[in-house]
Amino acid sequence: MTWQRAGRFAWIAPLLAVAIMVGYFAISVYPDDEDDGVEVLFGLTFVTYAAVGALIASRRPRNPVGWLFCAVGIFFAASETLYAYARAPAEPAGAAVAAWLTAWTAEPGAVLVVLLVLLFPTGHFLSARWRRAAIVLIAASVVWALALALDPGPLRPVESIANPVGVGGAGAILDPIAGFGPVIVLGGICVAIAGAIVRFRRARARERQQLKWLALAAGFLVAVVLASTALLLLVDVDQGAWDFVSALLVCAGIAALPVAAAIAILRERLYDIDVVINRALVYGALTATLAGVYLGSVLVIGSAVGESGLAVAASTLAVAALFGPARARIQAEVDRRFFRHRYDAAQTLADFGARVRNQVELDALSGDLRRVVSETVQPAHVSLWLRRRD
Repeated sequence: MTWQRAGRFAWIAPLLAVAIMVGYFAISVYPDDEDDGVEVLFGLTFVTYAAVGALIASRRPRNPVGWLFCAVGIFFAASETLYAYARAPAEPAGAAVAAWLTAWTAEPGAVLVVLLVLLFPTGHFLSARWRRAAIVLIAASVVWALALALDPGPLRPVESIANPVGVGGAGAILDPIAGFGPVIVLGGICVAIAGAIVRFRRARARERQQLKWLALAAGFLVAVVLASTALLLLVDVDQGAWDFVSALLVCAGIAALPVAAAIAILRERLYDIDVVINRALVYGALTATLAGVYLGSVLVIGSAVGESGLAVAASTLAVAALFGPARARIQAEVDRRFFRHRYDAAQTLADFGARVRNQVELDALSGDLRRVVSETVQPAHVSLWLRRRD
């Protein structure tokens, strides 16, 4: 399978994440559960990862950043669904298996987020040293996951369920390894932050602007962690409005990374996805407009003439005649509102074309031409050579 064909399948990720979330909502919303809204809000945040990942992977299928976004969205959505199923009332069939799966996948899966930060936005590690650090972190997470999977006794997410595959007598060895998880998570966070700082210092102007949004998301996430910790120490976050406030903070922190990536895509033209978004906006609006015109024409002409065949034929001709002008008008409006740089460049070129018809002085024309090129193309240097006639 070619990379281009693989990029087309990237849009399966957000659809799969939505399907998993539908199952999550069906499982987690109980008649006697007071945290329904909180859990639904928490579950929706992972769809943003899969959506941003599909947007990147469809445009840059060779870049692992998009696929990591998709993996994070699907992985944690599935983990939350398994957790919700495991803690459902009356312990449904397979609850022990669901609890066991989420016990050894949920927390070690955080390594995916660390890899995402280390690879953003180029998709490559800074050097072989950083690649080795990532390999060590992955290996430590795998060992941690194995310890959680085989550790006998109550499962960490649902302590009322005992580990169905726990190795009896191995608790003395596996317990310390399982308890070493917070150190691995903290080490991964430190590696991700250090990698982002080093990449920012080495980056050029455009990449620095893209990384600033990632840094803003990381700072926001740290602030969310501190605020959530303060709430946990000061108030009872399991009761009343504080439960919703705490959940809202956590959801905002989780969604900060894909939102920052989306802003970098739109504002800093990351991965050249602005072309895809531009076309989606134009043709989406064009389709809706022409469909409305067609249906309206069929209804109006059909009610006036009373001939359905004539109404369909006339409406089809009207839509065909409107396609070109409507597309041009919608394209101009989309560029003016969402892609101002392109709109200003087109306006500058149009104004220059109108002026050049009446321009006869060569010096004024060359100066105007250099100015227009600088404003539209924005090169580092502009030079103009004129060929003299012999």
